[in-house]
Amino acid sequence: MTAIEILQKYWGHQAFRPLQEDIISAVLEGKDSLALLPTGGGKSICFQVPALLKEGICIVVSPLIALMKDQVENLQSKGIEAIAIYAGMGKREIDILLDNCIYGKIKFLYLSPERLLSDLVRVRISYMNVNLIAIDEAHCISQWGYDFRPPYLQIAKLREIVPDVPVLALTATATADVRADIVDKLEMKEPQVFVKSFARDNLSYVVFDQEDKYKKLIEICKNVKGTGLVYVRNRRETAEVSNFINRNQIKADFYHAGLEKNIRFQKQEDWKMNKIRIMVATNAFGMGIDKADVRFVVHLDLPESLEAYYQEAGRAGRDEKRSYAVLLANQADVLSLESRYINSFPAPDEIRKTYHYLGNYFQLAFGAGEGLTFTFDIADFCKRFNISVLKTISALKFLEHDGYVTLSESVFLPSRLMFIVGHEDVYRFQIENKAYDNLIKTILRSYGGAFDGFVKINEADLAKRIGLSYKDIIAVLNKLQEIEMITYLQQTDQPQLQYIRPRVDMDHFDVDVKYLELRKKILLKQIDAVSKYTTTYICRSIQLLSYFDEPSAPKCGVCDVCLAEKRSGQQVQLNDELEFEIVSLLQQQPLNLDDLVTSIKNGTENDRIEAIRELLDAGKIKTDGKKYYL
Repeated sequence: MTAIEILQKYWGHQAFRPLQEDIISAVLEGKDSLALLPTGGGKSICFQVPALLKEGICIVVSPLIALMKDQVENLQSKGIEAIAIYAGMGKREIDILLDNCIYGKIKFLYLSPERLLSDLVRVRISYMNVNLIAIDEAHCISQWGYDFRPPYLQIAKLREIVPDVPVLALTATATADVRADIVDKLEMKEPQVFVKSFARDNLSYVVFDQEDKYKKLIEICKNVKGTGLVYVRNRRETAEVSNFINRNQIKADFYHAGLEKNIRFQKQEDWKMNKIRIMVATNAFGMGIDKADVRFVVHLDLPESLEAYYQEAGRAGRDEKRSYAVLLANQADVLSLESRYINSFPAPDEIRKTYHYLGNYFQLAFGAGEGLTFTFDIADFCKRFNISVLKTISALKFLEHDGYVTLSESVFLPSRLMFIVGHEDVYRFQIENKAYDNLIKTILRSYGGAFDGFVKINEADLAKRIGLSYKDIIAVLNKLQEIEMITYLQQTDQPQLQYIRPRVDMDHFDVDVKYLELRKKILLKQIDAVSKYTTTYICRSIQLLSYFDEPSAPKCGVCDVCLAEKRSGQQVQLNDELEFEIVSLLQQQPLNLDDLVTSIKNGTENDRIEAIRELLDAGKIKTDGKKYYL
């Protein structure tokens, strides 16, 4: 099969988008490549198509677990074998999945970067027939980028295990510094670099300096027809703003990562199917959501960087029709953005304290904990030690960089179980222990394959079928695990924190102070760029493109700055025409104000009166209180 036949068979598209075919050809020729395609540019096709054309398995590294799960489900729905391994899975479960990659027909193995830290994963990859390594959100590997993830630095070690396999790095946003850093950190050999222009001709960027943002938001919702997305800074605001929009008779809903998985899924579907017109969300919403007809994206708060803004704003108008990216910002926002990020930047001593508190929180002895993963409730942790959530999240990023711990995003993992003894032993156990017989029978009937691997279970469903309480079911399953009949992993939707090395005492704890200073410098530079974007009166598109190293872009003609320039040019022309008309009329005869205004053909009544006033002020015409004359 050819690349285009694969595209048509599995995706139903008749042709590739710009650059996709070139990137796929480079991958098929075995070349390392870096591809920059804007949001909605079809990045996943660039590694999925060539991987299907080649023998073997494609390893995809992605930092976003929700996105990984979406892509895996998407591939599976097309009949393509794909699996994902991420933080929160048990060792035994990972073991079985990796075996399937070596001996089964799996075509795609999705891994979170944290997983590459484990020896278990690395050793097993060395036995796989790997055909491609795809790095999604590749800007995360660069400390110059806006979303640096320290575990990404481990990716280069994959190259030692499978040295002759091509690497394809993909991202939607990267400055020239970040591009160079990606190539360097991934040890790319003679890389092919593909860059699609960051220009979005159909997208009109608008910045409003507004005190009453809510009033302006309603105006936008009423004036721009179609689906909208409103980004706010925190979870509390999502519900508040959504309620406010609904009170104005516009159908809206809210979304953030703290909602239960099935509720999040339902809200997402309702918005995609246009049952809900406007979604108010934190930046957790939108990743991997392929909705082409979003007509406007409004930011009610300033984004932390232009990279983040470009990516979020770029979710509007993927169908190439006119759309709007609106930023509502005033001077107070700029000051609060600066103070928010500067105040949340931890000092070396605060990072030390966070590490010390973590050890106490998980009750870890010094020298213990290496490789252990814990479910981590960050709100509870901060409350217990009376520390700031923002500062703690920042401190954890530095602990990741220095190789102490690694933290995954929140992810919903359903309950799973697997029998770890054979059929005969289970049968014998059922006969000898009648109390467990009904539950084991129900599990075996309801969930096939529980002897071969982990199966997803639903405790509430089991409780209903057997006539026990939810609590009792969990107690019985835990008992079966204690006596080593099963391995039982209970559902969670909390982030997972893993200790990379044993807990060290404070005398042996080091913080990379130089790196800390560098990150602070980068952060201030990013905040400064956002601040300049909102306050500089130059074409918005030119500003964004110049930030992404496209220096000689033409004016877009459709942003607020370009439109204001057009209006001002038209106003000058109108003023000239009005002056000529007034002077011509008064050359013929003096006129009273009413007759003069009605005799003028150009402009509105207000324009005409304003022009008469200006000519009077300039001394070009005069009045005796009744009539006007030259």
